[in-house]
Order: sequence, then structure tokens, then C-alpha cells
Amino acid sequence: MSRSEQKVVQYLNEAHASEVALVRVLQSQIAMTPDGRFREGLEKHLEETRSHASRLQDRVGELKEGSNPLLAVVGIAEAIVGQAMALAKTPADLVRGSGGEEKILKNAKDAAATEALEIATYTALEELARTVGDDQTAKLAASIRADEERMLERILKEIPALTKAVVSADVDGDPSYDVTETGAAQAVKAAADGAADAAKETGRQAKRSATDARRKATASGRKAGDDAKKAVRQTRKVPGVAKAEGAAKGAVASADDLPIARYDALTADEIVSRLPKLSQIDLAKVAAYERRNADRSTVTERVDGLLGSEPWPGYDEQNAAQVQRALGSAGAARVDAVIAYERAHKARAGVLKKAEAAKAAA
Repeated sequence: MSRSEQKVVQYLNEAHASEVALVRVLQSQIAMTPDGRFREGLEKHLEETRSHASRLQDRVGELKEGSNPLLAVVGIAEAIVGQAMALAKTPADLVRGSGGEEKILKNAKDAAATEALEIATYTALEELARTVGDDQTAKLAASIRADEERMLERILKEIPALTKAVVSADVDGDPSYDVTETGAAQAVKAAADGAADAAKETGRQAKRSATDARRKATASGRKAGDDAKKAVRQTRKVPGVAKAEGAAKGAVASADDLPIARYDALTADEIVSRLPKLSQIDLAKVAAYERRNADRSTVTERVDGLLGSEPWPGYDEQNAAQVQRALGSAGAARVDAVIAYERAHKARAGVLKKAEAAKAAA
């Protein structure tokens, strides 16, 4: 790195240190300044100042690429010293003055002085950079100086109004400074509101979680139910299980549990007419219930006539399409069993047609 580049880096580091220190000063001023035009200006300049610091740091990094490590250490030391000097005066200065109005005015005057110093800093940096042929740094300095000049102009315009506020408060006894409107107070309020919103959102999330949990539980329960039904269907394929299940259910069933609606209000003939459409399980259930209650022989004898072996285990659990597919590979004896069973029970036309066709083709 040449001597001219070293000098440019030195000035850049000093400017960067000032910007970093100014970030803290602006944050403190915003915290104690009520809402209004002056605070709006401070908040806008805080964002500009952060941008300035970042742009300066980037430029220093570009110039230091490939430089002597010792020079980099020197630059860091310069930045630290600059920051320490800039920060040394800020805490006490921010709380000077007898009342809130006067504190704001004195901080504004200090801010004007700071901006004047910043303008001088960037004027010198720009001139140095142009003199040594570093146009990029010169343009950067000019751009930042323009921001500082606009901020100084804004502050100078606000000082008369801030001075009148001091007169009203300290001379006329009519203070206007409201601590609840300061940046710090509003930040606390915003935090409280945020906490309240967070609590509400937590409640909403908890509600959603509960809903999701119920949905998952329902889904799990449904799956468990489906699995249980599958297991039951598999069990029913074992010969004799379906009848035993129906008999057990019928022994403890009420009329509402039966597969025939309004069972107790029906005559024996009405019940008998409905029996053929029932599965072996439901027939056994009706038989057990009937024997435990009215015990009408017309009903029990018809049930006994319908109770019997299915064409194959699980037949009653299958729909017409499933039975028809199974008939495609069924032997003659099984086809005959399907025809006899269907005619005595559900008499499904599609099943009978398929079975008759299978028998004719055999």
C-alpha cells in the first residue's frame, strides 16, 4: 500500500469511528425525544448513519486487500481511539438541562455541532482522495457529506421551535415535554403491545395446536378403527367366527342395535321379509335377540334356515364387484355355492348373472 493510500485509509477509519459513535448518540437522543418532526429527522439520520458506517468499512476493506497486516492493525487502533474519543462526551451531554424541553434543545445544538464536524471530516476526505487520484473514495465522501449537510439544515430549522418550547416551559410555566411520547416510552409500549400480541398469538397457536392434536387424534383414532375393522374382517374369515360374533352381540343388544330398524314395532312377517338381506353376523344377532325377548318361532325358524356357511370365509363382507371378481377364478362347487347363497339371501342380480355365466362356461 502506497503512502497516499495509507493516508486515505487513515481518514476513512476516522470517519468510520465517528459514524459508529454517532449511532449510539442518535439512539440516545431518539430515546428521550418526544414524537414529532425533530425525532423523525433523528430516526431518518440514524438509518443514514448506519449506512455510512457500512459503506466506509467496505471501502477500507477494498483498499486494504493485499496490504501489510501491520498497517491493518494500525488502522484498527486508529478506529478504536476515534470511537473512544467520540463516545467520551455523549452520556453526560444527553441529560443536561433543567427540564425536558431544555435537554432536547441542548442536544439539538450538540447535534448541529456534530454535523458540522462531520461535514468538515468528509470535505477533507473528499479533497484528499481527489488529490491522490482516488475518485471512488472522493465520490463516497461527497455522497455522505451531502447527507450530513441535509441533516444540519434540518436541525437548524428545528432550533427556533425547540427554543420557544423552553421559554413556554421555564418562563411561562407551560411545559410541553411529555415523557410518555419519547422514543424510549413508545419503545416500551411497543414492547408491551408486542408481548400482548405474542401472548394472543401464543393462545391462537395453542388453539391451533389443540385443533391439530384433535385432528391427529381423530385421524389416529380413525386409523385405529380402520385397523381394528380390518382385523375383525380377517377374523371373520375363520369358519364359525361370524356366527359366534353375532350371537354374542345379540345376547346383549337392544332393539336399536339390531340391523332391522324399529324391530320391536314390526310383526313377525315383516321381520321375516327383511331377513334374507342380512349377513351371517346380523342373522345370528337377530336370532339371539329374538330368543331373549319375543321368541317368535316364525322368526327364529326362518333365521335358522338362513344361517349357514358362506360360499367362502368373509363372503358377507364383500360387495358385489368383489364377489364377481372372485368368481372369475372360482371352481364349479364354489360357483354353485354362490348361486344358492345369493338366491336365499341378498339375491344380487349382478352376482347371480356372473355366477350363472361362470357355471355355463365351466
